[in-house]
Amino acid sequence: MMQPMDTPKINRRQFLHQGSSLAAGAAVLGSLSPTLYAAGDDTIRLALLGCGSRGTGAVGDALSVRNSGPVKLYAMADLDPKRMEAQRKALQEKFQDRIDVPEDRKFTGFRGYLQAIDILRPGDIAMCTTRSYIRPVHVEYAIRKGINVFMEKPFASDPGGLHRLLRAGEAAEKKGVKVLAGLQCRHSPARQALIEKIRDGAMGDITLIRANRFGGGGGLGNQGENANKLLSQLQFGKIHLLWVGSGHMVDNLIHQIDECCWIKESWPVAADGLGGCVARSKDCGQNIDVYSIEYTFADGTKAFCGFRRMNKTRNEFATFVHGTRCAAQFSGQTHAATVHLFKDQRIEKDNIAWTPTKDAFSPWQYEWNVFIDSIRKDRPHNELKRAVYSDLTSLMGRAACHLGQTVTWDEMMKSRFQFCDYLDDLRDDSPVPVRADASGQFPVPIPGQWTEI
Repeated sequence: MMQPMDTPKINRRQFLHQGSSLAAGAAVLGSLSPTLYAAGDDTIRLALLGCGSRGTGAVGDALSVRNSGPVKLYAMADLDPKRMEAQRKALQEKFQDRIDVPEDRKFTGFRGYLQAIDILRPGDIAMCTTRSYIRPVHVEYAIRKGINVFMEKPFASDPGGLHRLLRAGEAAEKKGVKVLAGLQCRHSPARQALIEKIRDGAMGDITLIRANRFGGGGGLGNQGENANKLLSQLQFGKIHLLWVGSGHMVDNLIHQIDECCWIKESWPVAADGLGGCVARSKDCGQNIDVYSIEYTFADGTKAFCGFRRMNKTRNEFATFVHGTRCAAQFSGQTHAATVHLFKDQRIEKDNIAWTPTKDAFSPWQYEWNVFIDSIRKDRPHNELKRAVYSDLTSLMGRAACHLGQTVTWDEMMKSRFQFCDYLDDLRDDSPVPVRADASGQFPVPIPGQWTEI
């Protein structure tokens, strides 16, 4: 009864394998009017910090904005020079002369981000797309230099990093620096249309929201002699070590947690959670396999958010809303804009009462169309605080599951906990923030023994 409606998948992360689909991401809502954002050369230059699939996917979206003036990839930075060059070649095959990154604008090492940002000009964009551990450092520096920012999710691995970003966001407001956050579903016109109906009372009072991401997958194997090497942890720990990338639940479910907060137009005051692991699991990482979070908002409304990584189980990737008048589906598989109002609480194809105009493009393309237009026309655009609050909500749910306790919004706002407190001074030979034992097992959250707020 509660299965998500069928919708084709839309995923910008695979853009290099999808032919010309992203290149067809033309300006939406009519043509974007180009306005010089600076005297002389009106090219918006991009510096890509972190050259994984999410970063290169975002570059593809930025370069696919049409009728808005020239945009080019101008600099790249990554810890792995081979990966950086491979991604540069793949991008150049697709976007040709809009990839302008010679050898002297490719930077490596933990300080490479400084060089990549320093060669940008006001009006350009620092694309902060590494894993979440180092995001606050990169974003803070770009804002200090007066450079616009795109920051991927998650935005920090711990409350301390998120509060550092909040301070950077205040500086961005004062400087007029523009910030785009990688919670792209907020830019979906179909979802915006349902939000408008919710605000107009079409669903009555919202009494319940359900957001789940259930799927399969595997854990982390024994990393042997590499387990306690910093550069190795940054590679294998992307979703398996909490300090590197926030863990797999936050990395995946943050979008739908953000949707819950958007629907409610507020932030939850508390979270309770249940969690567990697959029986006889050989996973050496820090994740648990099941997260079940109950968020409570100030008016008593509940949002139930679930994440499961378990093979041979039912999959689901959707957000549902229940009001006193009817139910709705807010999103579907792979962030598709699967949006419907139903006649009552029954979520079935034969019970649909309203469906908005189908989104013409992926939400990733929409967000970049809006952002580039904001830069060209010098409109205020700062998503940082709202995005950080959604991430803080996600970390609140993670903590509730890991600690087995009610965790409140006030506790999250007061916490300055960090998994690693020497991010600004990281070097190749820096000590690792977390160590595996002799069997290759990393510390796992055990209620009564664990701290993360």
